[in-house]
Amino acid sequence: MKKLFTAIGFMLLATFSFAQQPQAPDAEYIKASYTKYEYEIPMRDGEKLFTSVYVPKDQSKKYPIMMDRTCYSVAPYGVDKYKTAIGPSSLFTHDGFIFVYQDVRGRFMSEGIFREMTPELENHKTNKDVDEGTDTYDTIDWLIKNIPNNNGKVGVWGISYPGFYTTTSLLSRHPALVAASPQAPIADLYRDDAFHNGAFMLAANFDFYPFFTNRQDDKPTQGKGFNLDFGTKDGYEYYLRMGSVTHTNDIYLQNYKDTVRLWNEMLEHPNYDQHWKDRNILTHLHDIKTAVLVTGGWYDAEDLYGAINTYKTLVMDNPTTPIYFAMGPWVHGGWSRGPGDHLGDIEFGGAQGPYYREKIEFAFFSHYLKGTDSDIPKISTFETGKNEWKTYKAWPPKDAEDKNLYFLPGGKLSFTPPTNTGDYSDAYVSDPNKPVPFISDITDDMKREYMTADQRFASRRPDVLTYKTDVLDKDVTLAGNIIANLKVSTTGTDADWVVKVIDVYPDSAQNNRFTAPNTFMSNYEQMVRSEAMRGKYRNGFDKPEPFIPGKITPVNFELQDVLHTFKKGHRIMVQVQSTWFPLIDRNPQIFENIMKAKDKKQQIKFILQKSIQVI
Repeated sequence: MKKLFTAIGFMLLATFSFAQQPQAPDAEYIKASYTKYEYEIPMRDGEKLFTSVYVPKDQSKKYPIMMDRTCYSVAPYGVDKYKTAIGPSSLFTHDGFIFVYQDVRGRFMSEGIFREMTPELENHKTNKDVDEGTDTYDTIDWLIKNIPNNNGKVGVWGISYPGFYTTTSLLSRHPALVAASPQAPIADLYRDDAFHNGAFMLAANFDFYPFFTNRQDDKPTQGKGFNLDFGTKDGYEYYLRMGSVTHTNDIYLQNYKDTVRLWNEMLEHPNYDQHWKDRNILTHLHDIKTAVLVTGGWYDAEDLYGAINTYKTLVMDNPTTPIYFAMGPWVHGGWSRGPGDHLGDIEFGGAQGPYYREKIEFAFFSHYLKGTDSDIPKISTFETGKNEWKTYKAWPPKDAEDKNLYFLPGGKLSFTPPTNTGDYSDAYVSDPNKPVPFISDITDDMKREYMTADQRFASRRPDVLTYKTDVLDKDVTLAGNIIANLKVSTTGTDADWVVKVIDVYPDSAQNNRFTAPNTFMSNYEQMVRSEAMRGKYRNGFDKPEPFIPGKITPVNFELQDVLHTFKKGHRIMVQVQSTWFPLIDRNPQIFENIMKAKDKKQQIKFILQKSIQVI
């Protein structure tokens, strides 16, 4: 059955040269310095949203308001029960702000029905036309009019889902909202958390939704969701035994005694249909006057797409608005707590979290809410590899230039196109019953360390194609988006492709203080960027198409932005594979609705044909 086929092309945005604390425990200080109030703030349609407000006891001056709207609960509830930390960081706590926390509509103690990433409306003709933008407007308006000693200025911040609510606060367009910081925001639910280029993010979602789903009705409650009991720490084995995703509701019924509405909404919409289009906040980000600081982490396994594309959209559609962008070497939300000095075995040259919290985040809000001086660069990005902060006036940097990397025979990778015009190809067999793990560790979670983890375990598998450059004779910096241009053929009618860009360390590399036991940085294969693509969506996420077996077919997709330097003496590696388990679900490699597919033991092995695209 084995056949040879054509083409893998790869394009990277590259440039070869560039100019370039843990939070203190404040629990007792908060009780001594703030008075807590609780309110049920009415919205224009009559629903009431539960809101906790922490007001400085010193009433000798006026304070700006800092607000966090969340679907994760404003607990603890009760005016005599205080949070142990308030504000984005301890810097805010001690500087004096009015802090507001709100359960969004349909969550915990707020009235209404929760909708996953509430669709935003362009027009609000009646008081029944409500969304997160109108809820934010009504909340800000009430706070300004009812909370004593506020200075009439409001800032909003939030991470992840609250990052989405921060983005929607911009759509309130309330004149008192002068500063907002969406951090790791969900921007397009289909592209962020649910699917990556059509490939379903299994490990990230399956145990999240029972934990997230504390209620499915309009009855306020302080109750929480529940954690699934896997019965094992070996998630790889667990998901193999589970079989297709059609079995997930059986597991929910056994554990939760109910199906999970939000989970089933995902399974019912594998294509990018109107359900998902309504949940793309990027299409609404116009006519924004509020100053915005978009924050993300290069190793955010959840919402990397959201941070990058929220920034790019805001800049493009609001050219006169002050828009700031900060990207550091962090996992999801890693800038808000702890030192941010490493991820897994990879160190970042010192603690990078405190720098962001003081010099970027606190400086931004202080400037816009309190009028302090500020010289915050519009773009602050951390260059991994070199471990240096770089500032730019535009992202991607204007002096970056497009470069191509070419796959060559013998596993070679080069910026120089091949001179041989003959066709050549590489092939591998992909078996969904023996999928490539996404990490070598035994884990029952989407372990975030996979974003920088050593890929030697994958290089040694026959179902992973590996290409690498010669030893670099100078530093090579990649800045901006990475695009994979593949030309493939397959013996099946559907398939996934995973492309990974890897930094291969020299043999002389020494271990650092974070290197795990029995791990060696010598010849370490550090993942820099990776992404999956479900092949049926190669011509559009809204229109799946089967492959014609044996026909050479282009499959092009983005891996998203990086700022990484491959240092002199290192190598650049690219890996290509068709399973990545259980990070993404298994593709049976036949054209069908995978969310409703039954287990098929007869469909086990397929040949995925590849060769080099000669340009």
